[in-house]
Amino acid sequence: TSFEAKAPCEVWSWDITWLPGPIAGAFFYLYLIVDIWSRKIVGWEVYERETADLAARVLERAVWAEKCLTSPLVLHADNGSPMKGATMKATMERLGVIASFSRPRVSNDNPFSEALFRTCKYMPGWPARGFATVDEARLWVQGFVRWYNLEHRHSALRFVTPDQRHRGDDQSLLAARHQVYQCARAARPERWSGKTRNWNPIGSV
Repeated sequence: TSFEAKAPCEVWSWDITWLPGPIAGAFFYLYLIVDIWSRKIVGWEVYERETADLAARVLERAVWAEKCLTSPLVLHADNGSPMKGATMKATMERLGVIASFSRPRVSNDNPFSEALFRTCKYMPGWPARGFATVDEARLWVQGFVRWYNLEHRHSALRFVTPDQRHRGDDQSLLAARHQVYQCARAARPERWSGKTRNWNPIGSV
């Protein structure tokens, strides 16, 4: 089944990635949930273990934080054991969350989470030598999430931030940008060989 997000808190994607620890072969685990409509990070935690119990805790906090307990919500993931563990399954059923999983032997069925992890790990200031402690890793990810949600002008969202898109502010922002471009074109038509940049909000995802 394919799912379509037409508004926030309709389809989420989540995954776990390794964060380098203080020595070679030691890792911390970043649990990250992203809303595919707005690309907003709606839930995250860093732990020293990778388990379904911890994943269920992150999901529950995200649902409460976004106040979408009574809304139909799809949660997409790959086929890892934390994604299909008994505690995670029971928590999703209790919260009314519909499970969606990648197709077997298909490596690119969770692109939103994978792209977000790439953005995270290619950030300036990423500690190439690893995090000394789990608290240090949490502090770094907290700063990344704040920047990503509130400051990062996402190219897939017509260069508005995920938070602006999530709150519905992208409509007025993009309309204002379109007006600026139209005024610029009217004032100096010789500078424009074709259409101006498309500032229409993106549709469903």
